[in-house]
Amino acid sequence: MSEETKKTEEQVVATEVQETATPVVEEKKDPKQFLADFNWHKYEEGIDEVDEEKLQEFEKALEGTVGFVNERDVIEGTVIRITDRDAIIDINSKSEGVISLNEFRYNQALAVGDKVEVLVDKREDSSGQLVLSHKKARVIKAWERVNNAHETGEVVNGFVKCRTRGGMIVDVFGIEAFLPGSQIDVKPIRDYDQYVEKTMEFKVVKINHEFKNVVVSHKALIEADIELQKKEIIGQLEKGQVLEGVVKNITSYGVFVDLGGVDGLVHITDLSWSRINHPNEVVELDQKLNVVILDFDDNKSRIQLGLKQLSAHPWEALSPDLKVGDKVTGEVVVIADYGAFVEVEQGVEGLIHVSEMSWSTHLRSAQDFVKVGDKVEAQILTLDREDRKMSLGMKQLHPDPWTDITSKYPVGSTHTGTVRNYTNFGVFVELEEGIDGLVYISDLSWTKKVKHPSDFVTVGQQIEVQVLELDVENRKLNLGHKQTQENPWDEHEATFAIGSKHQGTIKDKNDKGATVTLSDGVEGFAPTRFLDKEDGSKLGKGDTAEFVVLEFSKEYRRVVVSHTSIFREQEKRNVKAAVQKAAEAEKTTLGDIGGLADLKKKMEAGAKKKK
Repeated sequence: MSEETKKTEEQVVATEVQETATPVVEEKKDPKQFLADFNWHKYEEGIDEVDEEKLQEFEKALEGTVGFVNERDVIEGTVIRITDRDAIIDINSKSEGVISLNEFRYNQALAVGDKVEVLVDKREDSSGQLVLSHKKARVIKAWERVNNAHETGEVVNGFVKCRTRGGMIVDVFGIEAFLPGSQIDVKPIRDYDQYVEKTMEFKVVKINHEFKNVVVSHKALIEADIELQKKEIIGQLEKGQVLEGVVKNITSYGVFVDLGGVDGLVHITDLSWSRINHPNEVVELDQKLNVVILDFDDNKSRIQLGLKQLSAHPWEALSPDLKVGDKVTGEVVVIADYGAFVEVEQGVEGLIHVSEMSWSTHLRSAQDFVKVGDKVEAQILTLDREDRKMSLGMKQLHPDPWTDITSKYPVGSTHTGTVRNYTNFGVFVELEEGIDGLVYISDLSWTKKVKHPSDFVTVGQQIEVQVLELDVENRKLNLGHKQTQENPWDEHEATFAIGSKHQGTIKDKNDKGATVTLSDGVEGFAPTRFLDKEDGSKLGKGDTAEFVVLEFSKEYRRVVVSHTSIFREQEKRNVKAAVQKAAEAEKTTLGDIGGLADLKKKMEAGAKKKK
């Protein structure tokens, strides 16, 4: 190698070493200048490529500078222009954003210059445009406000949009929250529609983040105010105190009255001096009324109120001239089996016992004479002003039918009556209002054996009866039905003479024997031992056969018959005839022997004469 060449190589190496040893200081560009000089069009079209690493470095350099925004940031922007479809928003970034006017439907008064919250959806889309959303920003901010209100207990305003099942839908900061019906007010709400399209104050009481559900309450605000009033009211409560209240709820047993944060109950019996069937006959919902405190528990949590106690008791206003024996008119308010309560004046009632409703000694139910709501006339029987009791009578306004009973219904007379009732032992027959008589079961029929009166007559049926006995003092009539007909047993005595034979049918059968239906409706009884047939078997129910009368009693209407006796009697007669025939035969034989002896004697006597 020549010396010249060697010198040249050393210079090159030295130069390289010097360049390597000397650091290269890059000029830090101004971000604003970079944005001004950068050709975005060429970059988007792919003409000029920019190193990704340099872009990231540039974005870091932009952080914290004016006009830099991150995606998903919620910031405040200014409306700088409004078109027919969009609102142009300036957020002090490299470009403005465009938001559809549909997102501002709730704000029809949107104008240029208004400050609005927006969400940076994208810093730039495919065309480099800044993408903003006001709706999303409102939702995010709304949830922040709702969560904050829930945590702090802040009172929020909400717009009641509509009714829904079980409550209302309320717009709170743009979020649809649920207002349960029970949380609208401290008192039950019957008309939800009165709250629709109204702005009210609420407390956020529950948030379900998983399902994005919000529950609000208006009642909670009222309760907080009422709690203070309640303590004040409870501390001043005294028995006998008269307070004004509002009917909050009506039940079948009473009325709940709101005394201004404290509820009390007026029992149905304390609403009116008169009897009522339901509290709504006296009061109505939301009605204001004065009530008196009757009682309360130690904690004053259960307060018993009275309404009727504010007016004088009707018995105190009852006319002092009213006395026993006076006739009064009233309305039947309550009916019981033993009688009816009649209101003769408001709050003044008298009892008409069922025995005082009719002269009949056969008592019936009060419902047979009157019903609730009937206007009736009655006479005062007893009057106790101190105990506030009164008894009345209806029958006293009518003549006593037993006054001339002996002339109207003498013993032996026949009448037509109505079957009113029956018992196991007989039938009660009404001859006229207040005159009842009893027909014993044994006096219903001459021939039929009646087990129960219902087998013979029905209630309401008209039957003929004869007066058998009359007890005026005890008001008792003994009647008979069979006595109105001739006693067929007079004829039966001849027809069913002992030993007579008749066709009969087994009607019923038991261990003791069988009931046999004979002619003319007469029933006889055949003991079991007299049901044997000739072939050794026994007669059964429904069998028809010939029977012989063994016993007849007109007094007790009893006929005893037998089927077995018929062929056994024949057997006896056959035996008797055979015995008689045998006896006659024996007599003939002995006679022949005697005749032969006489003939022999005659023959012997004749022979001697011939000799």
